[in-house]
Amino acid sequence: MTAASLTGRELATTIRAAASARAAELTVAGRQPRLAVVTATDDEASAAYVRSIANAAGKEGIACDLLRTTTAAGVSATLAQLADDPEVHGVMLQTPLPEGALLADLARAIPAGKDVDGASPESLGRLTAGLPAFAPATAEAVLALLDYYHVELHGRHAVVVGRSVVVGKPVAHLLLDRHATVTISHSRTADLAAITRQADVLVVAAGRASLIGPEHVSPGATVIDVGTNVTDAGRLAGDVDPAVAGVAAALSPVPGGVGPVTTALLLRHVVEAAAAAG
Repeated sequence: MTAASLTGRELATTIRAAASARAAELTVAGRQPRLAVVTATDDEASAAYVRSIANAAGKEGIACDLLRTTTAAGVSATLAQLADDPEVHGVMLQTPLPEGALLADLARAIPAGKDVDGASPESLGRLTAGLPAFAPATAEAVLALLDYYHVELHGRHAVVVGRSVVVGKPVAHLLLDRHATVTISHSRTADLAAITRQADVLVVAAGRASLIGPEHVSPGATVIDVGTNVTDAGRLAGDVDPAVAGVAAALSPVPGGVGPVTTALLLRHVVEAAAAAG
């Protein structure tokens, strides 16, 4: 058995096309959607990701400003300015941050209506409470990919490997909202394989290359790999060993799985924020 490949490119194209059409309508009405991305790092991988977002935004008619500062105080001041700028509809704070700075502390300055990547404590709290909020785009992309491939969640056992506030915790809440029974595990879970083998749907977002091997997966499970690790050869690798394709019924690839959908949803959030701003 070879797992079906849950690629995200077709889904991403559909989402982006709809966002582009709506962005064009808003622009004609005098309100071009605008995203501001704030960075405070020289990390090249992060810089490349931000450039890819700006490039994608431009293709869909969304303005994108890249703002760089070097200190936590500078980040805080920049976010405060963007929060008050009516021409900016979406604000994204890119990690890594300056040493000693915490994402939760700085992201508090982003109003929920502009928090298009669901980074602030307010947005995460609203998500947990089932109130309207932008979910972190990567977490939402996991659900969008499962829906696109008609993977049943109602009553199924979903295991999430990873507990970050960016992916692990929010994707667990989104799965709960879809009536899955959810277990959260992580790299320090005792006998991790015993937990993950219980999963009908396994979502892996631990940030450790090849953490999950065939011995971690139940035959016939659906596996979503959220990992984006850079190998010594400079290539992207997931958290799931490719050999899992011989056990699972379906597996999302890295790259080309969750990633394209994440970018598309981020752009859709900006357009939705711009539409709501009027």
